[in-house]
This record gives sequence, structure tokens and C-alpha cells, in this order.
Amino acid sequence: MTSSPIVTVRDLHRHYQQGEITVKALRGVDLDIGRGEFTALMGASGSGKTTLLNMIGGLDSPTSGTVLVDGQDVGAMDRGRKSDLRLDKIGFVFQSYNLIPVLSAVENTEFVLMLRGVGKKERRDKAMAVLQQVGLGGMEHRRPREMSGGQQQRVAVARAIASEPALVLADEPTANLDSQTGHDLIQLMQKLNDELGLTFVFATHDPKVKDAAHRVVWMEDGQVQQDERK
Repeated sequence: MTSSPIVTVRDLHRHYQQGEITVKALRGVDLDIGRGEFTALMGASGSGKTTLLNMIGGLDSPTSGTVLVDGQDVGAMDRGRKSDLRLDKIGFVFQSYNLIPVLSAVENTEFVLMLRGVGKKERRDKAMAVLQQVGLGGMEHRRPREMSGGQQQRVAVARAIASEPALVLADEPTANLDSQTGHDLIQLMQKLNDELGLTFVFATHDPKVKDAAHRVVWMEDGQVQQDERK
């Protein structure tokens, strides 16, 4: 018997007003993401892939339709419950890293654990171990300005996985990295997917991510145009 999907999207619409114009960012999207998948949402700018990622992560709300994450209806949640869902179930990796500049790598990594009420020693031990896991052993006490872009993004990955989330959402995580650093980051995420069974969903233009993904969902004009499984 197969397990239920970690993400279920049904007839999802998202409309925005820009002056007198209604922009239809998503137009009836249906999608299931299985547990342990390594999935890339691909498409041109404006295709809806980042909007879909934001809907799954509870960072935006549907105009209509349903988004379930681990069986919970995200669209029906108020702001506080969405925040709790993100804290408990979802890790985020953003294009711009979104690290806290005044905190060290280990402090950034343990930040979510602190919010979850994990004790000081336990969260520090966990954060140190995760930084070692992503190849940043010895850099735990450096602040973001003392690290390269690739190293900062590895801290962002460490922060995303430290709380052992059910799902990791990555929005253009390689966009600000050179080709080799981007390749190394993808390999790291593949390893985490293989060894820990973490579910990854990417919104990306990067062909390297497409090549690494087990599944590629092509989006155009707010709709799923093609769903390729390898």
C-alpha cells in the first residue's frame, strides 16, 4: 500500500489585481507530490511555478481550490496556523538565502529549532551536526558576510533541514550561484533526498536542477502543461 501524497493540489486558482487588470497566475492546477520525491517545477517567468510553490508553503492564499500539506488544508488556515505548519512541516530555501546577518552559521541553522522550543544544548548539537552534513564543518561561527554565496546557501539548506521537515521548498536556489557551486548544491540536495528521504520541490529555470530531478512538472500560463517522470 502506497502512502498518501505529502502535497495534494486540486483545481487551484490564484488571481491578482493589477490596477483594472486581473492577472490569472494559476488556472486550475491539479498536482500530487509523493513523499520522498525530488520534483522540479519548470517554466518561463510568469508561468506560475513560484506562485504554486508559495501556495504549497502557505505564503500566499488561493483564490479558489485546495492545497493539502501532509493532509492539512492550507487554504483553510488562518495566519497563525499557517505559521505553525511552516514551522513544523516545511523547510524553505530561497534564492536570496534569507539568512540573519548578525547571526553565525550555527545560530542561523538552529533558529527554527529555537522557535520550536528545542533546548539550547540539543539545538546547538543538532545544528553543528547538520552543518557538518552540508560540508560546512569548521565554518560554524562565521557570519554570512564572511562566507561565499555558495556557503551561505548551504547554511540556508542546513537551516531548512535541521528541524527534519516533511517537505523542503526551494525557490530558484541556484540562481545567484556560479555554475560549479550550483552543481555542488544540487548534488548536496540529491544526497539529502537519497539518504534521508527528504521531499524536495523546486521552482527553477536551472537545467541542472531539471537534469537531477526525478520528476519535472512543466508550467505555462498558470497551468500544468506536462508532467515527466524519469
